[in-house]
Amino acid sequence: MAKGYDVAAPMQVIGAATRRTWRDRHGDGLLGAAFVVPSFALFLLFTIYPLFRTVTLSFTDWDGISPHPHNVGFRNYTTAMHDHLWWVSLGHGLFFVVTALIFMNGAGLSLAIAVDRVRRGQGVYRVVFYIPTILSGIVVAVMWKWILQPNGGPLNEVMKLVGLGSLQHPWLASSATAIWAVAAASMWTGLGYPFLFYLAGLQNVPAELVEAARIDGAGGWHVFRDITLPSIRHVITLVNILTILGGMQIFNVVLAMTNGGPSYATEVPVLHIYREAFTFLHFGYATALSVLFGGLLLIVSVAQFIYTQRKEYAT
Repeated sequence: MAKGYDVAAPMQVIGAATRRTWRDRHGDGLLGAAFVVPSFALFLLFTIYPLFRTVTLSFTDWDGISPHPHNVGFRNYTTAMHDHLWWVSLGHGLFFVVTALIFMNGAGLSLAIAVDRVRRGQGVYRVVFYIPTILSGIVVAVMWKWILQPNGGPLNEVMKLVGLGSLQHPWLASSATAIWAVAAASMWTGLGYPFLFYLAGLQNVPAELVEAARIDGAGGWHVFRDITLPSIRHVITLVNILTILGGMQIFNVVLAMTNGGPSYATEVPVLHIYREAFTFLHFGYATALSVLFGGLLLIVSVAQFIYTQRKEYAT
């Protein structure tokens, strides 16, 4: 053996290399886990566990106070199937969805097209049209209740000034007009969302495609139908899904403007669930309604997405 040769040195080198190799293989994974595990734990604690408890409570007669609710099986779900007011509230929710899809989204797209053609001051228009969206639902409700007051309200006073006094109406006190009045307030405050989404989509439409179509002699309608709409199809899908979810879940504007009246003419699903839980203390039944309502929204959203995707692939 050569003089001064250290037999342990090669073993130390091999050990160090092995340790570095292990760190290289597992170090990034451990670091990633250190970031993921806390977030996943919070997700389990504040999302999965409450969802699990909601489902389990839906099979009980819990009143929100008793520490030991009794299991009642599927009785709450059976009751929901025969709850006339629940089905009425779902119908009203569908009404808000349809009116929003037609009028609010239509107005949002029209405004987006108009603003997209403006060369100067687009930022001002964005702010102006988005301001109602950032207002509290309660503030919006109070403002619209004042506008729609039967005596001295701005709407009836303007109608009187322009010679349409015979059309003055107690808008929120009439079962025939209350739901339309609430829908108008809801669409006014929600208009900013589709407007901004559509404007962002329009500004991403390839300008060269539009220019080429115009050179080929295509008119404005043909350019819009054959180039603009297909280019913003994903935006339209997203806006429609958000509109469906938002329309079915409308609550605070209805609560502050009519509280579901008159004679339940504006009763909506979330308000019905709220009333069952916090007015009648039927928390078990309310959670069953929540499970049914959440499942319905999930099914509608997935169906809308699948339909749009299939339609896109077909074209």
